[in-house]
Amino acid sequence: MLELQTVSLELPNAPEEQLLLTEITARFPSEGHFAAILGPSGCGKSTLLKVIAGLREHSIGKIIWEGRDLVEEGDLAPHEIGYVPQFSIAYDLLTVWESVEGALRLRVAGLDADEREARVEKILAEVGLSEIIDRPVQVLSGGQKRRLALALEMVSSPRLLLCDEVTSGLDPKAEDEIAHLLHALSRDKRIVLSVTHSLRHLSLCDSVIVLYQGHVAYHGAPEFLFHYFGVEKHEDLFPCLAKRKPQDWHRSWEKHREAYYEQSGLSKAAAPASLPAAESKPADTETSDDAEKARLQELFKKLETSGDGAAAEKTEAAKESSEGGEAKPEKEDGETKKENAEGALPGAVSTPSAATQFFVLLARRWKLFLRDRGQLILQLALLFGFPCLVVIFALDGLPQIKSLAAAPGGNFMQQMQMEFSQRSDMMRNGSLVSGLIMFQVVLLALMGSNNAAREIAGERLIFEKEKFAGLNPLAYVLSKASFLAVLVLAQSIWMGVFVNWVVRFPGSLGSQILLLVLVNAALTAISLGISALMRTAEQASLVSIYLVGFQLPLSGAVLALPKVLNLFTRPFIASYWGWSGFIMTLHNTRFYDAVTQVTQTTLSAEALCVWVLLSHVVLGLFLAYMGSRSSRWE
Repeated sequence: MLELQTVSLELPNAPEEQLLLTEITARFPSEGHFAAILGPSGCGKSTLLKVIAGLREHSIGKIIWEGRDLVEEGDLAPHEIGYVPQFSIAYDLLTVWESVEGALRLRVAGLDADEREARVEKILAEVGLSEIIDRPVQVLSGGQKRRLALALEMVSSPRLLLCDEVTSGLDPKAEDEIAHLLHALSRDKRIVLSVTHSLRHLSLCDSVIVLYQGHVAYHGAPEFLFHYFGVEKHEDLFPCLAKRKPQDWHRSWEKHREAYYEQSGLSKAAAPASLPAAESKPADTETSDDAEKARLQELFKKLETSGDGAAAEKTEAAKESSEGGEAKPEKEDGETKKENAEGALPGAVSTPSAATQFFVLLARRWKLFLRDRGQLILQLALLFGFPCLVVIFALDGLPQIKSLAAAPGGNFMQQMQMEFSQRSDMMRNGSLVSGLIMFQVVLLALMGSNNAAREIAGERLIFEKEKFAGLNPLAYVLSKASFLAVLVLAQSIWMGVFVNWVVRFPGSLGSQILLLVLVNAALTAISLGISALMRTAEQASLVSIYLVGFQLPLSGAVLALPKVLNLFTRPFIASYWGWSGFIMTLHNTRFYDAVTQVTQTTLSAEALCVWVLLSHVVLGLFLAYMGSRSSRWE
């Protein structure tokens, strides 16, 4: 049984004490129960669902699951609960089969290939998607996407299934199909709570809970709903709520709750919990309470025999298929047992290890990358186009720096002219070398930002859903880092090799490529951290672009910054460390002397540059991990 005991949720940062939910008390039997959560917009329906799921921590009260206090004894295990949010929780480029199988691999351990296949087939059959298993998610209809969302939650056979507006925005036929599907899923000893605005399918529900401005106005069997509120039509229910204050509805329901619970099959086996002291009734009202209870019992009997058909409709609905109401033929016992055995989960469901999740996530990321034609073309254009932009400025290679020779005959004027010419030559070459190096560094910084700025933020809601279902954030971040590492290596190594082949930089090519790799990796890791910390992909992209934009002016490669400012900015400017380290690989050449003549910025040792860039990578990955651990549902 799921039981809520006076659950309240305060409005955060409110100037005065305000509650989003006020003393919510409700009970839902666990042996197959389908309940609808109704109410006007903004009344707290989705908030209540998130509180039950543990996504928002309630301020007061208790949530009891199978006799366990979830506050004191820990949240539900990932396999015990399924949560279907309003947004899409599947990748557009994956097929229906790949989506469900991937969810199964991430959430359930201990299954071999045959067991996984049988399990996926069974789930897809339950939700009515068996005929379109190879269809990409992006071409599914709204109703099919809702079915897929339910299929993803069913991979771990949760005992509690929470659905937030899964029928909203659908055409009437699709809405009917999803409502019947939810009812069918609840019959398998499962509680299904569905937030909805629609009143069209109340006859399928075992109970209905009506919220009004965070208060419970009713919770009981649907056949008593309209009689309780004194309305005859569906469209009159919500306007009726506005006729009284939410506190009045709450007090009225507290008075009649146990009588309706007894009639609706929601009472405990034990005696019902007493009301809070402030709500207790004085002794002189006991006679009127008994009369009211007798009146309700008489009313219940009349309603049961009134011929409204609610009970009959519910019985008939139990026989309908989840695909829209066609009656399922009765199966022989042997056939039913065989079907239940195939694809059944083991008794104890365990979450896969972080290592297993890492490999599943990494394989999925590469599959998505290779199927995204636009992203693939962009990456190839950057890979081969940016190095060409660099070598345009030195297609004939670096010019030779001439040594200063003594003027014939010791002519002073000629000697001065030769020194001036040689110094001008050194400055031109120094500017060229410094500019070519910084151009590579800045372009790789830009590629790093492009690599990672949207990597987490762009799929944040899907990640949050998978994290709720048991995904390890560390496995997720490491899978992203491993995928991005391949891009970083390809971009940086090709940049270094191609530019060196055309320009012919002196010095150690290996050291130069290492520094280019680290610059790209540093900006990629920092952008990944930004992506994990930002709420939207647009915010992450904007901040990452700003970060790259400040690299050139703050690096000191063009204009030297004041020493005081350098103390605060230089540790965080990856482009400086990549540029400085690259120049230090030319230390024993004339080009190093040429560069030092055109820049007033102090250069740092190559080893120090390597270590600082490595620290940027570590910092970026740490930020990505911490950002991934934080909740970003809103």
